[in-house]
Amino acid sequence: MDMEQEVITLLSSREIEKMRRAGKLAAQLLQHLDPFVKPGVSTLDLNDEAERWTQEHGAKSAPLGYNGFPKSICTSVNEVVCHGIPNAKQILKDGDIINIDVTLIVDGYHGDTSKMYFVGEPSPLAKRLVEVTDKCRQLGMDEVKPGARIGDIGAAIQEYAESQGFSVVQDFVGHGISHIFHTAPQIPHYGKRGTGKKLRPGMVFTIEPMINEGTWEVEVMSDKWTALTKDRKLSAQCEHTIAVTSTGYEILTQA
Repeated sequence: MDMEQEVITLLSSREIEKMRRAGKLAAQLLQHLDPFVKPGVSTLDLNDEAERWTQEHGAKSAPLGYNGFPKSICTSVNEVVCHGIPNAKQILKDGDIINIDVTLIVDGYHGDTSKMYFVGEPSPLAKRLVEVTDKCRQLGMDEVKPGARIGDIGAAIQEYAESQGFSVVQDFVGHGISHIFHTAPQIPHYGKRGTGKKLRPGMVFTIEPMINEGTWEVEVMSDKWTALTKDRKLSAQCEHTIAVTSTGYEILTQA
C-alpha cells in the first residue's frame, strides 16, 4: 500500500511520552554497544549482546521476525547501505565503518534509532562521510516545524550532501512510527522545498539519511534484505525518531 495515501495519525501527549520512553531506551542500547564495536568482534556478537540487553531491560526487539527479518538489529558495514543481517562469519576489522540500527518496543510503542561507529581507525574519507551524514540528519531535523513541508527536509539533506560530493540514497526513506513500526508519512531524504505534506504538531517520524560515497543507486542481495551500494563504495546512515512540536521538533531517541 502507498503510504502517501494513508492517513497520518497525530499522537497525543500521552502517546508521545510512551514514544519518548521507548526512544530513550533505544538510544541507551546504542550507547551500551559502544565498547563492543572493535576489531575481531562478529556482527552476530553485537546482535546477541543487543538482544540480551533488550530482554534484561524488559523490552522487545522490533526487527526480530518483522516481515521475516531473522535478527534483532541491523548491522550495515562499509558498502552496506541498510538492513545488513548480523552473522557469525562477518568479523569487524580495523578501518571498517558500521551502522547499527535498533528498534525497541516498550509498552507497545517503538523507539527507532541508528548510529555510525568506527572500528579502530577510519580512513579520512570514511570519517568525512560519517560527519557529513550526521550533519545531513541535523539539517533535515532543523527544517521541522509546523507549516513546513516534508519536501523541505529532503531538500536540506540533498543540498548539503551533494555540495560535499556525496549522494543521497533514494530507495529507502524515513517513516511515520508509533505503536506501528512503519506508517505514514514517508520522509524522503531528497526533494524540493515547498512540496509534500504539511507538518503538524503530533506527527512522529524518523529522519534517517543514507549518504553514499559514490552513486546513490543500490542493489538488494538475494537474502531480500541487505542493500549494497551499486558501485560497492562506502555508505553511512544516521537516524533519529522525532516529534513535531508547536514550535519545532523534539528528538525522542536521546539517552
